[in-house]
Parts: sequence; C-alpha cells; structure tokens
Amino acid sequence: MTTLDHADAARTGARPGPRGAVAAAPKGRKSTGRRLSVRSRWELALLLTPALVLFVLFVLVSIAAAVYYSFFDWNGFGPPTKLVGFANYTKALADPMFQGAVRHNLQFAALSVVVQLPLTLGLALLLNGRLRGRAVLRLIAFTPYVLSEAITAVAWLVMLQPGGAVDEGLRSVGLDGLVHEWLADQDLVLYTLFVVATWKYIGFGVILFLAGLQGVPAELREAAALDGATQWQTTRKVVLPLLGPTIRIWIFLSVIGSLQLFELVWIMTLGGPAGSSATMATYVIDRGFRRYQFGYGSAVAVLLFAVCFVFALLYQRFALRRDTAGALSGRVD
Repeated sequence: MTTLDHADAARTGARPGPRGAVAAAPKGRKSTGRRLSVRSRWELALLLTPALVLFVLFVLVSIAAAVYYSFFDWNGFGPPTKLVGFANYTKALADPMFQGAVRHNLQFAALSVVVQLPLTLGLALLLNGRLRGRAVLRLIAFTPYVLSEAITAVAWLVMLQPGGAVDEGLRSVGLDGLVHEWLADQDLVLYTLFVVATWKYIGFGVILFLAGLQGVPAELREAAALDGATQWQTTRKVVLPLLGPTIRIWIFLSVIGSLQLFELVWIMTLGGPAGSSATMATYVIDRGFRRYQFGYGSAVAVLLFAVCFVFALLYQRFALRRDTAGALSGRVD
C-alpha cells in the first residue's frame, strides 16, 4: 500500500485494506445504512397512506357502521334509537325467504364448480392448442366479460322475453318443445340466470387458465409424448396437476362471486318470481332500500359478509395453504 493510499485513508476515516484497497469505516457504513432504511420507510409510508386511508374509510368504517345499525330497528330516517339487539339476526335466520336466498347462492356456487369449471378448462385447453384464428377465438371468448353486468342483463332480458330471439331461434330449428317462459318459470329461472352468468364470466376463466398453461414447460409434454403417453394422458397426468394452483384460485373467485351475485339477478328478475331467484344480495337491497328496513338489511349484509369471510378463511387454510407456502419456499405441489 502506498503512502498516498495511507493519506487518503487517514483523511476519509477509512481503514486500509489489502492490495491498496481502502475499506469504508464500519461506523460510516452503519450510519449510511440507517439513513437508507429510514428513507425507505418514509417512502413506503407515503405510498401506502392514500390506499390505507381509502380502505379504512370505505371498507372498515362501512363494515363497522353496518354492524352498528344492525342492532337497531331503523327505517333510515333520523338517528337510530330503537335498540333491538340480535333480534334482526334471529329474524333473518328464521325467514324462509332468506333461507331460500342462501340456498340459491349455494346452488350457484355448486353449479359453477361442477359445470363452469370443466367447460372453462376445456375451452382454455382447446384455445391453447395450435388452431387457425386462435387469437380471434380468444378475443370472442373474452368479449362478454368486458361488457358490464347491466348491459349483459338488459341484452339477455330482451332475448329471453316470450317471442324473443331465443324462442325464435329454437322455433327456426324445429325445437318448439324447448320454448319456455325462461324468466317466469319458478323451476327454470335460476338455471336460466346461471346460463347467462356462465356466458358472461367464462372469458375471465379462459384467460386465467391460458395464463396458467403458459407456465407448463413444453419439455414435460414432449417427454410424456416420447414415453408413449396419449394427449389425454399428458393432460391428465402432467398439465392438470401443474395447473392446480390456478384451478384453486379460479374456484375461490367463482364461489365468492356466486355468494355476492347481484346485478344480473336484480336487473333481470328482481329476485322473482316469488323469490325463486333471490340471492342474499338482492334480499339485502329489497329489505333495506325498497322496504326501508335499514336495520334489518344491515343485519343481513353483515351475515353475507360473515359467510364470505368465513369461506375465505377456510379456503385459505385448507386449499390455498400449500400454494402460498410454495410461493415462499420456491415450490408448488
């Protein structure tokens, strides 16, 4: 080490290192790291504060207000004064209309998993293959999801009216026996709404599964083909297991969406006829805003939130746990 290096080290407060290198002083390094850490924390706080304020105001405060009002017999005018405790909750749980609404939500969720999942997954596998015009077909599949729920509901409401496009289409191909009052038949209306919801949301599932399929290594498919596996065996033994995390995410989103279903049902049927298509969300709006039972409606809204929250916790605990653990450890089963 030269004399000039020693002089520079003495001037800057650093200690000399091997081969003429000048190492920074430990004290200065700790001070610089502390300043960077404090700066990073301030930057993080500055970026998160607006979102956190909005979340507190529009989510947490709203939930707290709903819980508060649910303990009152309140019509929405003036401050709530008639405290009834848990009477609104017991009344809702004992109401056959609310029980029917819960049953309809569960039916939607079950149909989504049993019907929508195979249909969406099959369409995604088809569009992931080598097809002529594949980009156009993907666009066609995704287009209904871009439409708003209001536009979708109004369009299908017109087509499903007696003598509408659906009935005329069936008559034109000689299927007159399949013509029904799609939205007026109590035994058929829920399944009709499910078909509309499937048409609306299938594009989202297709895009989600296509994104998951891009993560399946082509080498594994080629290796399976070299071992003599058929296309179906490769899909069942290789592709679907690797697509497991994506499938579980889709199931979670589909069930939560089924439990919160509102726009399509409200615009097309208002929960009718005779409550045969009512959901928990339409029940809340009907009791709260149409009948001015805001205390009772708040109690039902809290029950809806509790159902979704409990399902999310249980699903996270038993279904998504290995996916999140795999994300932390670098592997996913």
